[in-house]
Amino acid sequence: MATKGPVAVNFEYGALRFFCALVNLIPYRVAMAIASFFAFVAVDVLGVKRKRTMERLRGVFPEKPERELRWIARRSFANILQTGVEMMRAPRLTRKWMDSHVVDGAMYKDRLQSYVDEGKGVVIMVPHSGNWYMAAWSMAKYGLPLFAIAAKQRNPKIDAWMKRQYCDIEVVERGSAKTLVEIKAKLESGRAFAILPDLRVKDPDVEVDFLGGKANVSHAGAMFAVKCGSPIVVAVMRREGGRHVFDHVATLRPDPDAEDRREEAARLTREAMRLLDERIRQHPEQWFWYNKRWILEPVKGK
Repeated sequence: MATKGPVAVNFEYGALRFFCALVNLIPYRVAMAIASFFAFVAVDVLGVKRKRTMERLRGVFPEKPERELRWIARRSFANILQTGVEMMRAPRLTRKWMDSHVVDGAMYKDRLQSYVDEGKGVVIMVPHSGNWYMAAWSMAKYGLPLFAIAAKQRNPKIDAWMKRQYCDIEVVERGSAKTLVEIKAKLESGRAFAILPDLRVKDPDVEVDFLGGKANVSHAGAMFAVKCGSPIVVAVMRREGGRHVFDHVATLRPDPDAEDRREEAARLTREAMRLLDERIRQHPEQWFWYNKRWILEPVKGK
């Protein structure tokens, strides 16, 4: 992946640090309220990505009135902006802050720790819902031995900034020749692996029923669990009353006697996506409807 030129690198990084300074100067709740206001302006006044997003929502929820769909679109956009605010403030999100803003965070950490204590690690699947970063930030802040995978940014200064914002989470770089080996080794050492199910893979992988259509989903997360014998925790983050809720949806366990590991990983992937589909439908305003390439687009060769 080619990096950007020095002018673009410094301009983008300077703009980012400027907004970071502003966001960190004002109180948290004020920053979140401002983010909600800008979401209203973007969706209802300027119509940013509104036509495309409303089409997606109508396709998934044909029974819902337009007014409710517009509200979902607005809240989803606000969630993106609020997640950005929290990313900029990440180093300030202490354990004390988590106690006030993450519902029963310590309890969920202990539950996840019980899986880690089995000695085979645990794979935690969290979709793009609520502030998905908060699932990792909070659990790591409470002491869960957590690692995650992230793509390298084209801007090296922003890439370094992002790594700092992950705070207590160890990050494995996606695309490296040793990535898969690192992940497997960390799981086998008894650690927790936080992963966003990859819903936008271009080449055929696992086809699942999702949001009223067919999605092409990576089986990679489930395959790590199959190879290491790790349980899979399916969870969803959502915002509720200005706080974050970590919903532990289910714990899936790979069949140790499965003859076909690839098929077992596909089975677990389908089950995880079925559960996530149910939760997204319950709280659609929490879901990231604005992704650049819609997850239900046909894949290559189809």
